[in-house]
Amino acid sequence: MSYTPGPLNETKTSRMEITYMKTLRGLIVLGVSSVWILIGCKGGGWGSFSMPPTMVETAVATMQPVEDRFETVGTIEADNAVTVVSEIAGTVVSIPFDEGGRIERGSLIAQLNDGELKAEYERAAATRDQAQSSYNRVKTIVEQHAGAEQDLDDAAAALKVAEANAAYAAARLQKTQITAPFSGIIGARRVSLGAYVRPGDPITDLARVEELRVNFSAPERYLSQLKRGSKVAVSTLAYPGYELTGTIEAIEPQVDPNTRSVSIVARLRNPKGKLRPGMSANVAAVLSERAKALTVNSEAVVIDQNQPVVYVIKPDCTVARTVVQLGTRMKDVVEVVSGLEDGQRVVRAGHQKIFEGAKVIPVSSMDSLAAQAGGMDTTKSASPAGAAK
Repeated sequence: MSYTPGPLNETKTSRMEITYMKTLRGLIVLGVSSVWILIGCKGGGWGSFSMPPTMVETAVATMQPVEDRFETVGTIEADNAVTVVSEIAGTVVSIPFDEGGRIERGSLIAQLNDGELKAEYERAAATRDQAQSSYNRVKTIVEQHAGAEQDLDDAAAALKVAEANAAYAAARLQKTQITAPFSGIIGARRVSLGAYVRPGDPITDLARVEELRVNFSAPERYLSQLKRGSKVAVSTLAYPGYELTGTIEAIEPQVDPNTRSVSIVARLRNPKGKLRPGMSANVAAVLSERAKALTVNSEAVVIDQNQPVVYVIKPDCTVARTVVQLGTRMKDVVEVVSGLEDGQRVVRAGHQKIFEGAKVIPVSSMDSLAAQAGGMDTTKSASPAGAAK
């Protein structure tokens, strides 16, 4: 007769397997701890102290470039931006540009009716040609000593007047063609075909966005550290994580007496065209740079009795409470001015369980170790459940 385990026996079997895996995981962690002690610590064994060592995550003090920055909010402007207007009165007969597209310098934006001005130019040109012929004739007569010098002066004056009238008529005729003063992105049209425009009436907007200007202000205390050519980093909320680098181009000579701040203009390239004029910008101006500065992970620094403190791990795996002096804080690291040396290993996580002289087991990442042990436990404990089914 064969025996089939019932639900009670299955439960006992699962519990035994889970208990076995927990024990196995503990042995794995203990084995890893022993390896850390044998490899990373000198002297002493577990029997040389009463309390077992504490596992802590560690970080290493390293040298890297550090920048002192001043951060503020500014406004993005186009390097060149204009509202295209008509300089003369006339009727719009053509609007050939594509709204919102790119346009090159000299491209036609709008064409006004030029019939009347073209006729005026042709008349002025004919008058100019006639004055030129008269001048040439009089000049020949005078050179032959058959005429008076006064006649030549009168002919020369008449020629200059005719040339000026022709140039004036040509300039007015040219203004019937409204063209792009520079290459850039053109906006929506503000007039329609057949509309009568007067001098100053807007046609559209044009902006050059390949290069941008950023206007921002800085407190007067930073004035001595800011100079032309200093680097700035610019980012916007519209594109998180996207940052452009530029340089300070101009610093206003006067400080605002009301805000005690100085206006600054920075210039930067906008290769992808993401940033647009009118956007707000987060600006970080570089005040000073240090090529080699000692830094440590920010999590390694704790405040103890109003002092920044790190726990340095000695060769024998004991920790020493060390007061440090901090400098510039960055995203993930902080500069250490004094109290640490390059290459020293410090406690990054687990401060609440240690004290001066405590023994520790340094690991590179406690999360990865727990994940490995947990993954093994999950894999093994899943088998009895599947078998039970």
